[in-house]
Amino acid sequence: MSAVPTDATRRRPRSRRPLTPGRVVANILAIAFCLLWIFPAYWMLNTAFKPPYDVTTATPQFLPVHATLENFRAAIIQSNFLGDLRNSLIVVSGTLAIAIALGIFASAALSRFRFRGRRVILVCILAVQMLPGAALLIPMFLVFNKMGLLDHYLGLILAYVAAVLPFSIWVMRGFFLAIPYELEEAAMIDGASTPQILFRVLFPLVAPGVIATSIFAFVYAWNDYLIAYTFMKDQSMYTLPVWLASFSTPTTGTNYGGQMAASVLFALPVVIFFLIIQRNLVSGMSSGAVKG
Repeated sequence: MSAVPTDATRRRPRSRRPLTPGRVVANILAIAFCLLWIFPAYWMLNTAFKPPYDVTTATPQFLPVHATLENFRAAIIQSNFLGDLRNSLIVVSGTLAIAIALGIFASAALSRFRFRGRRVILVCILAVQMLPGAALLIPMFLVFNKMGLLDHYLGLILAYVAAVLPFSIWVMRGFFLAIPYELEEAAMIDGASTPQILFRVLFPLVAPGVIATSIFAFVYAWNDYLIAYTFMKDQSMYTLPVWLASFSTPTTGTNYGGQMAASVLFALPVVIFFLIIQRNLVSGMSSGAVKG
């Protein structure tokens, strides 16, 4: 009678790959690339804590010798940071809600149903995605001006939805196509309706695609400057990208310390959002895996 293998016997020691010259060169290049990529973010954070006389000095200081929070205080108190933050959160939340909702239904229809004109719609979506955003700015401005949507949250939200929706549909459509039809057939046999199949069967499996598109929509709506500055003429309706550009003017010049502190405040929500979404993205991929 053979002995039952225990957990200790099942575990196999990890075999380490030999350290070849090629691997050493590859590791050195990877480290150099990471340092090159992270240095601008480090310099932004370093400059944010420097007083003005240390920012403009000819000798670079890689650490804030005379660290101060004056730049952050000026960025928050001496400007409309809280109001512009509120505007950005409202616009980004509306863009995410509408783009994800429309993207889910559109991608589900284009991937799970066969109807006349489906390929034409797909080609049109791809063609719209290939157009540069600046080419659509003036037509959207004229249309929204006639509709009275300038200086309104809804106008800016609809403009961002129009920009991110084609990409969202293409990404989520790929996730829908990867789901076996047998799952839908099994749900139909059990008596599930079409909405139940969509929300209880398909939606949990395309959750990673929804999260990926939400990251794209969030970053696009959060970082956009051109559309926000064009559509919002009332300064109380400005978003954070326009607020960030206010630290550099032709008359007063550039407040480098304040601008770097404002850049740190501007980037923090994106980093926090990505960290939260990244955990959900990994768990969604593992829970949505289909085993045969």
